[in-house]
Amino acid sequence: MPEHLHLNAPFRAEHIGSLLRPQSLIGKRFEFLQGQCTPEELKAAEDAAIPPAVKLQQEVGIKSITDGEMRRTAFYEGMFEKLDGMTMIPNCSLSTFKQWLPYVVGLKAIGLTEYPSVYCSGKIKRSKGIYTEDFKFLKSCVAPEDVKNLKMTICGPTWMYMRHGSEHTYNKSIYKTDAEYFADLAQAYREEIQELYSLGCRHIQIDDPTWGGFCAESMIKEMEEAGVDYRNELNTCVTLYNDCIRDRPSDLTISVHMCRGNMKGMHFNEGGYERIAEKLFRDMNVDCYYMEYDDERSGGMAPLQYLPLGKVVVLGLVTTKRGELESVADIKARVEHAAEIISQGTPKRSKEDALKQLCISPQCGFASVFEGNPISAEDERRKLGLVVEAARQIWADA
Repeated sequence: MPEHLHLNAPFRAEHIGSLLRPQSLIGKRFEFLQGQCTPEELKAAEDAAIPPAVKLQQEVGIKSITDGEMRRTAFYEGMFEKLDGMTMIPNCSLSTFKQWLPYVVGLKAIGLTEYPSVYCSGKIKRSKGIYTEDFKFLKSCVAPEDVKNLKMTICGPTWMYMRHGSEHTYNKSIYKTDAEYFADLAQAYREEIQELYSLGCRHIQIDDPTWGGFCAESMIKEMEEAGVDYRNELNTCVTLYNDCIRDRPSDLTISVHMCRGNMKGMHFNEGGYERIAEKLFRDMNVDCYYMEYDDERSGGMAPLQYLPLGKVVVLGLVTTKRGELESVADIKARVEHAAEIISQGTPKRSKEDALKQLCISPQCGFASVFEGNPISAEDERRKLGLVVEAARQIWADA
């Protein structure tokens, strides 16, 4: 069992990345979206919001420092729209979205017929950094010795393909097949990952509701009725991930957060990890899996039996959707239960070794969209502090 797991990211007490924005920034972003302020004015508000977000994480004892995603309207912002060859569609018809996606069902349920999206209208090329300037600013907010602990969250490469499919993701005169589109997209991801690494980033977390969708019985049922084999789609997504992160430096941690939806506290899908766990644990070449386990919609922990040696699971045991505070005793009991399942899995290992492969966190970010979840700043602080305190009681190396 590698002894470095607890010394480098992921740490025993983790968080997903996004934090509640101050009201001043929320107001300024609304102004920007309504054309009432300049990009420079918005950036100044973002710059002012990030140092306090860093200080919050430091004060409660979180080591994996992020910028709280203060510069984003939504968690997925950045990667696609900043690449050459991509065109923003502010009012994209939901008819071009895959109707079986749980969040599309949710958007339609609240009366929406359009939603912003991105269309690949030309050859994909990364001519400039996507998140690199964000990382540089974050670096300036911490001591040099803490740069190695900074975490950058990025949108998953499957996001637009799973949203629109082969029909509406890219221009067929530019890319004749999914494989051609994926090849250039993966190249862009590899270039971004390499530059972030060169700047000192040692932990990149990929946020992707794709995997949560595969857990939903409703989505699988509708895919099958449409004649789509979800197993092929699952394999396609895993292959794309592996291409995006291949040849990465050995000391760069790549993790994936499997989200079930977190729009202002709402979730979009339910279901356990049974359908995807063995495939993702075995075949996807990431180091760490952030798995939501805050309530019954996440299913049981039995799928953890497939966790191989050398990989880590971060158990999302503290909800960001409600302000009620969980108990340390309950968190400890659930971690013990997870370690027992892993120890009896394939291959078997001691419970002590299984425990080394676990960390804890909130189940998702506190503000996947800039308006934030329906909890207070004090709730956020208490929940982050709870994760840290529970980790210290469970692991001597926390």
